[in-house]
Amino acid sequence: MKIYVSVDMEGVSGLTDPEEMHAGGRGYERGCELMTGDANAVVEGAFDAGADTVLINDAHGSTKNLRIDLIDPRASLIRGPGKPHRMGQGLSGDFAAACFAGYHARAGVQHGVLNHTWMGKEIHDVYLNGEICGEIRLVAGLAGSLGVPVVVVTGDEAACEEARDLLGDVETVAVKKGIDRFSAELLPPGVAQARIRAATARALGRLSAFRPYVVSPPYTLGVEWNSTDIAAGCAIVPGTRLVGPRHTEFTTDDYWDIMALFGIFATIAGRIACGSGVYG
Repeated sequence: MKIYVSVDMEGVSGLTDPEEMHAGGRGYERGCELMTGDANAVVEGAFDAGADTVLINDAHGSTKNLRIDLIDPRASLIRGPGKPHRMGQGLSGDFAAACFAGYHARAGVQHGVLNHTWMGKEIHDVYLNGEICGEIRLVAGLAGSLGVPVVVVTGDEAACEEARDLLGDVETVAVKKGIDRFSAELLPPGVAQARIRAATARALGRLSAFRPYVVSPPYTLGVEWNSTDIAAGCAIVPGTRLVGPRHTEFTTDDYWDIMALFGIFATIAGRIACGSGVYG
C-alpha cells in the first residue's frame, strides 16, 4: 500500500504566529520540528495500517521546512523550491490514498487559524469551477483527478470542518481551536500527534469506504486578487483573462495546469506586492 502525505504548516500542532511560518522568524526552527512531528504521526499511522511506501511532500512556503534528519526513516521526502506541482508534487495514480497534515481553512473563514488561500495577503478568494475553493479543495481535486481519495486531514477545527463539508466522512484531527486568526486553544503536540497517528491508521483500515473527490473538467480557476495591479500582471500569463478589475480566470482540461499556474501566479503576485510599498 502506497500512501502520499502533503504537509502544510499553518495547521500544525502548537503553531499560531506568522513568525513561526517563515525562516528567520521567531520560533521558526521549533515550528519545523513540530511540523515534522505531525508528518511523522501520519507516517506512523500509515505503517501501523500496513503501508509499505510513504512519500511526504513539504507543501509550505519555501518547501524547505521539514527536518529530514528527524523524518521517520521508513518514509521519503520531497523538499525544496521549483516544484512544478507545488502542494501536490509527487502525487500519482498509483497511490492508494492521500493524507493532508497541517492544513488550514480557506481565506476569510472566521476562527480559522492563519486562514488564507495560497498566498497570505495577495489573494482575496479562489474559485474552482465557480465554487469557493481553499487549499483543501484544490489539492483534493488534484488527487481526485488521478483517482486517489483523501482519507485524513489534520489542522485546526475550521480546516477540519471545511474538509468534512467537502469530502464527507473523511478522518479529521483538530489539533487546535481558533479564537481569532492568530490565536487558538492548543492541544499539546504529543496528544495531537497520538490522535493523528490513530486517525491515519483508522482511515486506512477502512480504505474501501472512501471515494476520490472528483471535479468535472474543464477546470476553471478563478482568483480574486487584492489589487488591480496584481490581477493585471497575472493576466499576462497566456490563457489567463481578466474578468473584473481584480479577478482573473484560467480554463484547462488538465488539472496539473491548475497546480502549475499557481506557482507562476505566486511569483508574479509576490513581486508586484513587494514592490508596492505600503500599497502592497
